[in-house]
Amino acid sequence: MKNTDLYVDREISWLQFNERVMQEAEDVTNPLVERLSFLGIFSNNLDDFFRVRVASLNRMMQEDNFRAEYQIDPAKTLRKVVQMIEQLQHKFDVAYEAIVKELEQKNIFILNETQLNKEQYTFVEQYFRSHVRLHLFPIMLDKLKDHSSLREHSIYLAVELGKSNKKTNEKYAIVEIPEKISRFVIVPSKAGKECVMWLDDVIRLGLKDIFSPLGYTVFSAYTFKFTRDSEINTDVRPTENVLEIVSDLVKQRMWALPLRFVYDRAMPARLLKMLMEKLQVHKEDVFQKGGRYHNKKDLMQFPRSLAGGSLVYEEFTPVDAKEIPLDQNVLDVIKQGDIMLHYPYQSFQNVIDLLRESSIDERVKSIKITVYRVAKDSAIMNALINAARNGKQVVVYMELKARFDEENNIHWAERLMSEGVQVLDILPGYKVHCKLILITASENRKTVRYAAIGTGNPNEDTARIYTDKHLLTANPSVTKEVSAVFDFLENKRFQNQFNQLLVSPFNMRKRLVEMIDAEIENAKSGRKAWMILKMNSLTDRKLINLLYAASQSGVQVKLIVRGVCALRPQVPGLSENIEGISIVDRFLEHARVYAFCNGGKTKLYVGSADWMLRNLDYRVEVLAPVLDKTLQDEALHILQIQLEDNMHARVVNAQKPNEYKRSSGKKIRSQWEIWKHLQKRNKK
Repeated sequence: MKNTDLYVDREISWLQFNERVMQEAEDVTNPLVERLSFLGIFSNNLDDFFRVRVASLNRMMQEDNFRAEYQIDPAKTLRKVVQMIEQLQHKFDVAYEAIVKELEQKNIFILNETQLNKEQYTFVEQYFRSHVRLHLFPIMLDKLKDHSSLREHSIYLAVELGKSNKKTNEKYAIVEIPEKISRFVIVPSKAGKECVMWLDDVIRLGLKDIFSPLGYTVFSAYTFKFTRDSEINTDVRPTENVLEIVSDLVKQRMWALPLRFVYDRAMPARLLKMLMEKLQVHKEDVFQKGGRYHNKKDLMQFPRSLAGGSLVYEEFTPVDAKEIPLDQNVLDVIKQGDIMLHYPYQSFQNVIDLLRESSIDERVKSIKITVYRVAKDSAIMNALINAARNGKQVVVYMELKARFDEENNIHWAERLMSEGVQVLDILPGYKVHCKLILITASENRKTVRYAAIGTGNPNEDTARIYTDKHLLTANPSVTKEVSAVFDFLENKRFQNQFNQLLVSPFNMRKRLVEMIDAEIENAKSGRKAWMILKMNSLTDRKLINLLYAASQSGVQVKLIVRGVCALRPQVPGLSENIEGISIVDRFLEHARVYAFCNGGKTKLYVGSADWMLRNLDYRVEVLAPVLDKTLQDEALHILQIQLEDNMHARVVNAQKPNEYKRSSGKKIRSQWEIWKHLQKRNKK
């Protein structure tokens, strides 16, 4: 094989993942409103893809060193990307229209401003005047200085204004569709029918209230949106004021040039030309004609109460973690033995309880935590503030460079500092992505440490929709090394004392290579050799090459990769012994779990690191060993359930991407089966 045939382009593989999201919208076994939500997720993902990956491709074309590092032709890749996006957008439109028709069959109608009866018109007119008009502040297009006055997350109506007694000298205005109001409005309807309206059309109906006082009597409105390059250089020196620097860099995004422009295909040519000039959109930029509505990420907000709530998933109730009784102190429970929590099948409230109890427990002297993304109204942050108020030493590493969460993290960093919490200085050259909590207590005049090591962020919002794990442990051999990670973050001195933990950038790559090599040697010696590797992304070519070598040596490799997978499984002579699946379902698969046969003495790790160059070499990441045999067996059982999924699993195959994995016998939907497994376990 040619070297270029050994790997799937990262960008192409990412778009294939997003196509899997769209497949959930096409899946008629999913509830109708949930199918619309999947279209919203697809749209939101695509926006981020342009902001990050297309931006990177554009940058690569300008810098030769990027081409050498990634060994791709960025111009060729961009052409393939644009072609794929056009195909996916067509599929999106077909899926949306099909769902709209199915809604109509259930007497649910999406109306525009021309389809209202008299009663509905009066309602919408009053709704506009009471709830919408106060949020509208138009900009006359000829007065718009440049695109920095507009927000890329928003959508806009480009409004053509005219007077019925004049045929020339049209004026144009831009109206932002406000984000503070739901994108969908339920309007009154006759018995047996339910009607919904896009906010865009509510504004179209109300344009006369905004512009008629200025003498305009004719109005036509066309939607547009644009996407900027959102990559910012966040390398700062330790001596600089980090909060100010990162805050200024975030503001610089407002000046980044648009690299995607999407507009209503019905927009008049003269208006389109003026918009492109004002927004500095050039012909070589990626711009797309579209329909009447954009920012369809807001389909995630589509009313869930329609048809009595029968068009959404059944309510999901987390299973109690029987290891943590409500009437017992969480620290005391952890001391009795390691605990593994599985979200969203179990409640994240257990971690909030851990921090809340520690904030008032007299034994506890300090709480340390790494934070990458948290909820905007975060119970985790409030628990830490409460701990500081109760006299505990609280130390937080807040990753201010977390893409798209910079502003929220700056807000919390400032709030924490105002409450006496020690917020650690930024770590130059690295992002801190590990998910660690360390609680230090004094018990019988001895120092005792407790640790929580997660695969996902300490975020109660995402814990309801992301599948993640938390390992809670008081094992001294592990907690001592978690403490060493915090020592590194506080003192910025490289560490070389990790035996239990795999820690990037210190020993993780080396230890992963050693464990893969051990499987290769066992296979060559005729011993049993296998790996089960679950992650979000697999792009690191050194590890991919080693997996190819493992396959050729007879090691059985099972991959569960949600998103980007640059490895090509099942290629004759290269990877016959590698099988891969990707699961896209109700919850976002997010946990990273790595299991190695190890000659029959299984090694299993959980943590935050994907197998990507950035995670292994340019981030602080942690993978923790699951040492308790019972927890290890349960984690392996859950992995096996996922490997047997034959309803929402797709086969990872570069030649035929996104084919569903089908098998005879019992239908297995792994997310449902894991939930049922944990329920049954509680009854034993």
